[in-house]
Amino acid sequence: MLERSEKLLRRVVAGLRFALIVFMIVYLATCLLGLGGKLVAYLPQLGAPDFHQLLALLNDALFTLIVLAIVRSLFINDSFHYALTFLEVGFVVLLRKLILLDAAPHEVWVLLVLGVISALFFSLILLTHRMRKTITPAQG
Repeated sequence: MLERSEKLLRRVVAGLRFALIVFMIVYLATCLLGLGGKLVAYLPQLGAPDFHQLLALLNDALFTLIVLAIVRSLFINDSFHYALTFLEVGFVVLLRKLILLDAAPHEVWVLLVLGVISALFFSLILLTHRMRKTITPAQG
């Protein structure tokens, strides 16, 4: 009885995981199409683009990068790469927040703290990439 219920739960979880993967891939395709549409709309304005339009385009591009990293993480089975992927997602989320914040004088401390945290995330990403390169040849 316990084995059958465990098999049933494994099938249900596998089915839900597959459904989530399909949903996220469709969502990623929608994000990429929306970003492509905005890029095509900006092509006639290549000479003098507006700052706010470029900011919106960069915001959408970073959001699409976040969704892409999340979809990539759904296919990772190694915990080291999984943690590295979420470090990268956190870094991009912090960068996106830094870009969206207004550079007003009352926001200086928030900008400073987010900048320091994003620098720490970037350092951790570089450190883990270096660790992975030194660990991988020793295993092979």
